[in-house]
Amino acid sequence: MNKDTIEGNWKQLKGKVQQQWGKLTDDDYDVIAGRSTELAGRIQERYGVTREEAEKQVKDWESRL
Repeated sequence: MNKDTIEGNWKQLKGKVQQQWGKLTDDDYDVIAGRSTELAGRIQERYGVTREEAEKQVKDWESRL
């Protein structure tokens, strides 16, 4: 699934994101709004991982959709 599709279907995909990264808050989801760079940044903040690790997690997640 490409980034444009994720942004366009964000409301439907939010549940899948919640399953994958449960520490994210509703406010985080509003800020993310389907943007993978925002998602990676929030993962980095909430889980204390490096930016590279967060981006890898997002890329892996996107490839599984």
